[in-house]
Amino acid sequence: MPASLSPRLAAIVNALPLQPHSRVLEIGCGPGSAARAIAARLTTGHVLAIDRSATAIAQAEAASVEEVASGRMTVRHVAAEEFVPQAHEEPYDVVFAVCVGALDGRYPQVGQRVLQRIAMATTADARLFIDGGDPLRELPIPRS
Repeated sequence: MPASLSPRLAAIVNALPLQPHSRVLEIGCGPGSAARAIAARLTTGHVLAIDRSATAIAQAEAASVEEVASGRMTVRHVAAEEFVPQAHEEPYDVVFAVCVGALDGRYPQVGQRVLQRIAMATTADARLFIDGGDPLRELPIPRS
């Protein structure tokens, strides 16, 4: 675990059902600490870290040069409700978000759009986790 990871974030990362081949989407990555910790656990997997803040993405890019160069991590400046996977992207099987208002109930209308975007970007058996549990709680991904 990188030294920059807080005990709370470390507990969240440790609670995720990660496999060396997992494809992980982090919504609201901030400076990228959790995404870097996840990238360190992946071999053939990948973590995409997204955030609506250009400042956060700049911090994540600057701190994640090694992980990005390895191919295990990508960062993207996009709001979750606007997220669309790129044509070459394989679907994700683990999605998580920490302190994201659209998913923790603070912005329910935006949350519905975010859930639709997650559904379009994930495998049929993907799992979505947010903070607020012990340390995580799982949300259902709506499937049409």
